Formats: sequence, C-alpha cells, structure tokens
Amino acid sequence: MMHKAVLLDTSFFLRFLNEKDPLFNNADAYFRYFLEVDIPMMISTISIAEYCVGGDFRELPLRNLQIIPFNLEHSKRSGEFARIIFQNRGKLKLNERNIIPNDTKLFAQADCEKAIAFYLTSDAESQKVYQILDQESSPKFQFINLAVPYQEVFGLLDF
Repeated sequence: MMHKAVLLDTSFFLRFLNEKDPLFNNADAYFRYFLEVDIPMMISTISIAEYCVGGDFRELPLRNLQIIPFNLEHSKRSGEFARIIFQNRGKLKLNERNIIPNDTKLFAQADCEKAIAFYLTSDAESQKVYQILDQESSPKFQFINLAVPYQEVFGLLDF
C-alpha cells in the first residue's frame, strides 16, 4: 500500500535551502515530519526547471524525492484548470502578478497523480488560484500553506 504523497513546489525548496528565510524552520519541520511518517515527497520537473533559474539542481535533496515528469494526462488537466482560471480571472486579486501557467501545471500534476494527497507551497498567490479551482473543479489534493506549521495542518499535539 502506497502512502499518500506530497508534491513540493519550487517555493518550498527556496525556503528549505535557505536557513535565513523566515519560513526555513517550517520547511525543515515539514521535511523531517514527512520523512518520519513515510509520506513520499515528490517534485515536478517543472519545479526543478524553476529552481534552476537561480540555483543548481544538485542543491535539491533529490535522494529524498520522487521526480514527476510532466506528461500528456497532466497537460490535458492543466488546460482544463487554466480555462477555469481565465474564465474567473476577474475574481482573482493577485499582487502585481499575471496568472502563472506553472501554477495550473503543478496543480494538474497533483490532481492527476493518484498518490498525491497534498500540495505544499509558500506561494500565497497560488492559493488564490487554487481557491477558484476548488470552487469550480474540486481538485482531489489538499493545498497546504507553508506558513502554517505541520502540527496544525495534520492535527498533531506538540508536547
């Protein structure tokens, strides 16, 4: 039986690999928690490409990650998601940001991959995109904002 997995986006790794980032401690705690309870961690080839804009892929903890390539099934679902977002763009109040196609691509991967139950990001703007998708299409994964500690998300008591 495969455990439910988490798709980690680029912003997660930007925080996890920078000890000076205000969300580093949360990112580190999530990473350790997922390892401890055997929740498989996944990274998209899209996130790897985004990370490589300013970093080297060898900095990523790839030995602890499953790499998910973007495929035809993801492409079709991404198109459906993008259509919903463009139809509802008037409802989006994004801060100086265009609708980024990579958000819908990553959401499509999370929705299509049977093992993925969670999508973890520190990108609060993408949460606005997810909320519209959730109203219109009910994706099967849970959106997790890295700013919220893992104990709160998973209902754990911190003793």
